[in-house]
Order: sequence, then structure tokens, then C-alpha cells
Amino acid sequence: MNIWHKTINIDMLNKMSENTMLEILDIKFTESGEDWLKAQMPVDHRTHQPYGILHGGASVSLAETLGSVASHLVLDPEKKMAVGLEINANHIKSVRSGLVFGLVSPIHLGKSTHLWDIKIVNEMKQLVCISRLTVAILEKRN
Repeated sequence: MNIWHKTINIDMLNKMSENTMLEILDIKFTESGEDWLKAQMPVDHRTHQPYGILHGGASVSLAETLGSVASHLVLDPEKKMAVGLEINANHIKSVRSGLVFGLVSPIHLGKSTHLWDIKIVNEMKQLVCISRLTVAILEKRN
């Protein structure tokens, strides 16, 4: 069952990322399905912590980006807006270089909150981070 309010345009999502933290971290949306969205992020000097591995905050940024954008895509943007309420993350495996890939899928899509599952894997499809994001759904003020 398709959960999106409108057809997803990956190029439009990436254009929306210009002049934001997503551009600095080089997060790129790559594909979508009826109830999931994928993005990738490089593991390099922009996303490293001092030990030369992927910073947990960068993983959380990718996770929150995926969940927040997914909520935005579920809603009618003329009437509602989505804002992050709570996020947790478990960091499973370190990554030194290459790309990581995030996949978001819904756990719960309610009237006032959305709950998203985000899994981040490395290029060998090994789990790097698992996260859960709660998003508050607010009436848009004109």
C-alpha cells in the first residue's frame, strides 16, 4: 500500500537539500518504494569523529533526515508539518570509509505522531546503526 501523499521525485528531494546540513554531509536520496525511502551518505572527513570512524551524530543526522522527510512526504504539506520529537540510535559497527545507506520504513502513522524505523548499513550490507524516530505532526500555521 502506497503511503505517500504525492509521487516521490528523488531529484526534487535532493534539490530541497541545497543550502542545508544535508548538503554539507552530502546526504543524497537514492530511491523509494510504496512505504520506504533510501538515502546514502559518505564516510569521510565530513562525517568522521577523531578516531577516524563514522561519527554517531552523522548516523543520527542521516536517520533523522530520512524519518523527517518520510513524514513530510506522507502529509499534505499545505495543511500539516512534521518535526522531530525524539530519536534513539544504537551504533552497531564502525565504518572508516566509503558509503553508508539508510532505509526508513513506518512503524506507526497516526494523526499526531509518526514512528519510523531506520536501518543504516555499510557497502557490504552489514548493519551499522539502527534508529527509531518519533515525529510530531502539527497543523501548519499560515
